Amino acid sequence: MEEETDVKLNQIIGTLENKSVLKQKVYSNTFEVFTKVKDILHEMSGQMNDTLTNTRLIKVEYRDRGKFEAQIQVADDLLIFTMHTDIFRFNNEHKIWDYPYIRADWKNVYCGVINIYNFLADSFKYNRSTDEGYLIGRIFVNHENCFYVEGKRQTEYTADKYGQITINEACLTDILETSILYALNFDLLVPPYDTVKIVEVEQMNTKIENSKIQTGKRLGYNFNSDDI
Repeated sequence: MEEETDVKLNQIIGTLENKSVLKQKVYSNTFEVFTKVKDILHEMSGQMNDTLTNTRLIKVEYRDRGKFEAQIQVADDLLIFTMHTDIFRFNNEHKIWDYPYIRADWKNVYCGVINIYNFLADSFKYNRSTDEGYLIGRIFVNHENCFYVEGKRQTEYTADKYGQITINEACLTDILETSILYALNFDLLVPPYDTVKIVEVEQMNTKIENSKIQTGKRLGYNFNSDDI
């Protein structure tokens, strides 16, 4: 019994020394990348404001929302970037397992995640808490700073390139610009009649300029990963 306990204890120690150290390395890399994302967004907002000819009507504003969140408002769109504090493993059915880089070393399957969401700026301005936002991209970063991107129109750094390049400022700038362009061209559609035909009294009792009636770019329509 004592020998069995020693074996299990050694397994626990081995797991801690291997997997936990690995996850800490992945976390550190992801946090470093997220910090660079913030720097690029800040610089990008300044460049756009310097170039725009009508800053009175077109608003571009960067906001640092703390350690793990940043925002950039571009006209009527708000892009929110969040870093998850946990480390993830790709499940066994994920397409990433089709590529040699993952199969070559168990460490390569663990990643940190940076999510990119698109909201309407008015959803926050008017505190419309039921409005819908959309996940338009996510960046996966591993212990070697190798990465890949899932997202709308993100065709440059796909899963088949995972392990071939490490993330850098040029890659991140391209990813962020693609996300902003997608959001700007992701228009607000008139919702189907049946989606909005019933309204609560509380919604109608709010002032019209602070309308709480639910809004979303694809309210009543499917939003899926068809082009990811």
